[in-house]
Amino acid sequence: MDMVVFFPGGKRVDAQYKDFTIRTDQSLSEGGNASAPEPFDLFLASIATCAGIYILEFCRYRSIPVENIRLVQKTERNSATRMIEKIIIELFVPPEFPAKYKDAVIRAAQLCSVKKHLFQPPEFSISVITEESKPESA
Repeated sequence: MDMVVFFPGGKRVDAQYKDFTIRTDQSLSEGGNASAPEPFDLFLASIATCAGIYILEFCRYRSIPVENIRLVQKTERNSATRMIEKIIIELFVPPEFPAKYKDAVIRAAQLCSVKKHLFQPPEFSISVITEESKPESA
């Protein structure tokens, strides 16, 4: 399925995908209006929420309540390159979370397909296509 990106003004860059409009903007310090997450924020959120869906399904399958479970994702950056070198995901569970499932729920979170794509990244192909101007109808 194609994703179409358009430029609605300012530093906003939005994407139309399936039936959703995914809105992004730059921070105030980058000249945007901070009206939506920055694209890189969405990238990081995709990792955390992908792990989260696997944790959710793991718990639901075993009838483990998820209301008091939360996932916290942290990052560590290289000071020279400013690139993220480490992503830490901490799963906070209540005392009644079954101890026998702690290792298994970690394995479930590691099934995240977003994370898997980081280990086997796709090839990128970027091209410019000049569209013919369509004559205005009379």
